[in-house]
Amino acid sequence: MSLTVAVQMDPIERINIAGDSSFALMLKAQERGYTLYHYLADQLSWRDGRVIAHVRPVSVRNVAGDHYTLGEARNLDLGSDVDVVLMRQDPPFDIGYITATHLLEMLDGETLVVNNPREVRNAPEKLFVTQFSDLMPPTLITRRLEEVLAFRRRYGAIVVKPLHGNAGAAVFKLGEDDGNLPALVELFSNVWREPFMVQRFLPKVSDGDKRIVLVDGEIAGAINRLPKAGEIRSNLAAGGNAAKTQLTAREEEICARLAPELKRRGLLFVGIDVIDGYLTEINVTSPTGIVAIDRFNGTDTAGMIWDAILRRLGR
Repeated sequence: MSLTVAVQMDPIERINIAGDSSFALMLKAQERGYTLYHYLADQLSWRDGRVIAHVRPVSVRNVAGDHYTLGEARNLDLGSDVDVVLMRQDPPFDIGYITATHLLEMLDGETLVVNNPREVRNAPEKLFVTQFSDLMPPTLITRRLEEVLAFRRRYGAIVVKPLHGNAGAAVFKLGEDDGNLPALVELFSNVWREPFMVQRFLPKVSDGDKRIVLVDGEIAGAINRLPKAGEIRSNLAAGGNAAKTQLTAREEEICARLAPELKRRGLLFVGIDVIDGYLTEINVTSPTGIVAIDRFNGTDTAGMIWDAILRRLGR
């Protein structure tokens, strides 16, 4: 069955095809005979009640340095000319990102957008997770130094990170006697207008941070991300290493708790992060990890995602 797919993502020439989940989805779509178009979020327009994207046809191949060919640019009506829009650009989750979700939300009832743009907007990673606070480590969201100091006195070593950051950027661990905390809070408050997140440091992060991928609420697979020497960040983009893993009963319980809400919200492709049995993030903007999962497990997560999309389309 043929589909026409518009992929809203970052510049395709910059991606690392060895681990890029968007590229894996595009490869699988092409293998199935789907028609692919590529565009950037800033190529979206609204005109006379219609959402238009300035796109280019794209073909992809798994050849480093020669992984794509773009055709001649054209305008597509995303409501009438395509079956699916994949919203796959990476954060920052800024006003540009939010505006793109508003424009794509206008396609409701015409074209399936994955993930649902309204719910992506309403479920930023480090805020959505707070709806499951009993599954999380002790957590604080604030801009107030006094709150952070009191939190550290209670829990000891802490991790401080931006509320809308990604890929492990600007994540800091501070010990219970670290005098840099006031300066760091001042820095965060000057750089970002929104509050930041503070969590109790989980020492077992050295044993790994599991990325579990859920497809329409069902477990597709997982990898264990191990921080490199001298690091607390296990994100692959920050130099972490992926390892094969199996889920514990606790991790399966977390997935079961999340599944109904993810399905209800139309969050079809989700990556959750679990450290030492604690849920730390629910990634819905541009989840990653499927390439490593499939490499370790011999699975076809991209195929599972496209099958779920077809079910949503009733095909």
